[in-house]
Amino acid sequence: MARGDEPLLSQGRPSSDHSDERSVEEEDALLSGQKQQQPRKSGWAFWREVGLFAWAVIATALVILLAVLYQHQQQTSNPTPSGGGWKNGKPTGKRNLIFMVSDGMGPTSLSLTRTFRQTQTGLPIDDVLVLDDHLIGTSRTRSTSSLITDSAAGATAFSCGKKSYNGAISVLPDRSPCGTVLEAAKKAGYMTGLVVTTRITDATPACFAAHVNHREEEDIVAAQEVGDHPLGRVLDLMLGGGRCHFLPNTTSGSCRKDDRDIVDLAKQNGFSYIDNRKAFDGLDFGKSVKLPLLGLFANTDIPYEVDRRNMNDIYPSLDEMARTALEALQTATQDSDKGFFLMIEGSRIDHAGHGNDPVAQVHEVLAYDEAFASVLEFLDRDDVEGVLVGTSDHETGGLATARRKFPPIPTHQHKLPHLSSLTQTTTRTPHHLPRIPLLPHRPRQRLPLRRKPRLPTPRPHSRPPHLPSRHRHHHPSPL
Repeated sequence: MARGDEPLLSQGRPSSDHSDERSVEEEDALLSGQKQQQPRKSGWAFWREVGLFAWAVIATALVILLAVLYQHQQQTSNPTPSGGGWKNGKPTGKRNLIFMVSDGMGPTSLSLTRTFRQTQTGLPIDDVLVLDDHLIGTSRTRSTSSLITDSAAGATAFSCGKKSYNGAISVLPDRSPCGTVLEAAKKAGYMTGLVVTTRITDATPACFAAHVNHREEEDIVAAQEVGDHPLGRVLDLMLGGGRCHFLPNTTSGSCRKDDRDIVDLAKQNGFSYIDNRKAFDGLDFGKSVKLPLLGLFANTDIPYEVDRRNMNDIYPSLDEMARTALEALQTATQDSDKGFFLMIEGSRIDHAGHGNDPVAQVHEVLAYDEAFASVLEFLDRDDVEGVLVGTSDHETGGLATARRKFPPIPTHQHKLPHLSSLTQTTTRTPHHLPRIPLLPHRPRQRLPLRRKPRLPTPRPHSRPPHLPSRHRHHHPSPL
């Protein structure tokens, strides 16, 4: 038989590297401890492996080098409009930060408002709010004193980055003040502002520019917000309600406990002051603003949006105030290498929750959604880099979109067509509008109570009155 025709399994043919025979030889070498003789590779095979390894190293290095060069070219040929970048792991350049708070709003608020909007306007069931497109998660907001935070402790966590007790206005549990993001921005040269629909001295706005032990101290908050502050004036713009805390108690409409005139103090510290719709319209959506500016358009809180829209000639909306503030701060910082910090709060979502008022609730959330959309539009067209952060501090009122059917408990039918028919809130407004029931009045039928027959009880023996009550019960004698 020719050598080329030698059988594959012949005795003299060496086994391949992967054969069972080879495996047995390796196993024997391991058990015996004797080094197995490896067949020497040919010179060509050795240098082939070396060449492949070298080529892999060179190719990897070239890929990394090309990636670095491409990234450098992108950064140098397409710089950010504001000249921003990164240095030592930190962002550099001009930028703006808008922080939005939907006070008291939870997932059910969004769900009810979304469905209400679809039903009212005939939108498809898959239509969503602007807020829905930007939802990325939830947060745990308990305070140091309660599993359920209030707006004060919640905003203290937002502004200071530290938890505190319910009622705390940017102070820690030991009552020491904590620095806020707004104060830090002002110290760094940024312009600052607050826009709310409650009192400008209420818990959430106060936590960014004031420090008091309890949220009830709104008179002190008012003074600090206009410059009677350890750091001096830290605010450049304030729009909202709460005028009564800025007027001396000798003035009609004041709710202060003293005779300090905080409006006059604000003017002394350089603030321009407006207090009505006509003056607000004169700002031309921020194009004709002189900073610093104090705008107080209601004695206490601005009415719920469902009521305010019927008094549009008296009160500006949250969206109008937000757009005015953005334009004013943008104009004021256009020649600066620093941007601005602005806090915008949909304040009265919380109040509607406290009042168990679904009509006010959905319209407050819609108003906040509109303002949120305006901020996004501003950021899209602005040349300066900007960041929008939106969050809620807590949920309010235990809102549940459900139907209860357990007689004799009345059925609560939160039907959307009925909500659409209401044009005013179901709670009283500052103008004492008539109270409108959520549902048409339906007389309730009183069901007869079924009482179990009372069994006669044995008459207790007389006992001295000084004995404890547990000794006055009848105990039958064993005799």
